[in-house]
Amino acid sequence: MYPTIFDTEELNALRDLARKFATEKLAPGYQAREKSGGFGADLLREMGSLGLIAPELPEEFGGLGAGSIYSGAIIEEIAKGDFNFGYVNILASLNGQILANFANDEIKREWLPKLIAGELMIAIALTEPRGGSDAANLGLKMERGGDHYVINGEKTSISAADQAKGAVVFARTGRPEDRAKGITAVFVPMDTPGISTTRFTDLGQHAIGRGSIFFDNVRVPVENRLGEEGKGFVQVMQGFDFSRSLIGLQCLGTARQSLAETWAYIGERHAFGKPLGAFQGITHQLADFDTRVEGARLLSLNALWLKDQGLPHVAEAAMAKWWPPLLSYEAIHACLLIHGHAAYSDALPFEQRLRDVLGLQIGDGTAHIMKNIIARERAGRAAVAG
Repeated sequence: MYPTIFDTEELNALRDLARKFATEKLAPGYQAREKSGGFGADLLREMGSLGLIAPELPEEFGGLGAGSIYSGAIIEEIAKGDFNFGYVNILASLNGQILANFANDEIKREWLPKLIAGELMIAIALTEPRGGSDAANLGLKMERGGDHYVINGEKTSISAADQAKGAVVFARTGRPEDRAKGITAVFVPMDTPGISTTRFTDLGQHAIGRGSIFFDNVRVPVENRLGEEGKGFVQVMQGFDFSRSLIGLQCLGTARQSLAETWAYIGERHAFGKPLGAFQGITHQLADFDTRVEGARLLSLNALWLKDQGLPHVAEAAMAKWWPPLLSYEAIHACLLIHGHAAYSDALPFEQRLRDVLGLQIGDGTAHIMKNIIARERAGRAAVAG
């Protein structure tokens, strides 16, 4: 059971709706979509029509104007059926929030309704080949020429790079030594001349895909800038506290589904004349993971609740980003082993879940980076600088 703040009638109704969609529409095709390397336009639109994409965005654009915790309730249920479909929620909520806060009215009116309706996805282009965890070390150049910016360079490890119709791009308009203070954010339609993409061959997460975006003298109107010039990193990056909490729940939803299936399995499967549930070596292991997963789940929901109350939540969001992906990987791994040889093949979804969840121990900030953020919030930036 949830505490009252996480267990309202509206939230539970939304959970039920998301669970029904995930169970009936997503779970049966989870592994097939992994093999095909795509989501399917019809499923995306159906998800949008049910109000399951970015409900926190304003009603004038098709959202529900709900709290951030509503997105958390949805993504946890969606990830039970298809981990990778959770990326639809993360990208829509993160980029939708950025556009709603910083884009001009024309971009908002054109792109947000389609994003919420599941008609398209928007990527966020931050990581570069030489940057990695050093997100402020950007080399992508964006120079102003009249009423346009001209962009040259590469972004890499971008989720949905070859599926997205638009991208929130971070580029350097200042000097390299300016670090974060010289970065500007801009919205770029992906059909703009001079853009090309590649897709990587990854261990998992094939439905969403990951790749590079190349910019060759790409001209973007200055009016597409998001926030102030040279302040994009500081202003726009605040949205990552939201996505980090959602990532925690995305991973935990998949872990909880794996645990639920394994609890059921040990009551049915027999060995040495007894059900597997009679062996404490198995039940205690599952009880341990169940306990920790519930704790991590409340931690992640609390970060979203703090955001909705307008309270500080940077450290809590970082906690939700580093611990749940690791814990979920360990829990799914244990469930796979308990199921034995059948789970080592694709006859069951555990091996795919394991591969998919692993990626989020890297993407959107590693555990080391998240722990640095927590340390800065707790001890102060000056105390942990260096």
